[in-house]
Amino acid sequence: MAGSIVTGTVPALAGWAGRGARSIRWYVTSLMGDRAYEIYVAHLAVEHPGEPPLSEREFWVQRYREQEATPGARCC
Repeated sequence: MAGSIVTGTVPALAGWAGRGARSIRWYVTSLMGDRAYEIYVAHLAVEHPGEPPLSEREFWVQRYREQEATPGARCC
């Protein structure tokens, strides 16, 4: 009986740890802006269908220009 508990517990813990790791990765990449282009493209497709998105390079250049022009509150 103890073997069945361990057999069921280990995969459950591994699944929990995997979900936790994915959640942390999602949070950190979102916080740091790594997903900004992906989010921009998805937003553009929904809110402005048919409008071509900027290239990823153009997007980042524009984003950094806007940040430099209006810094607002940020950590660095």
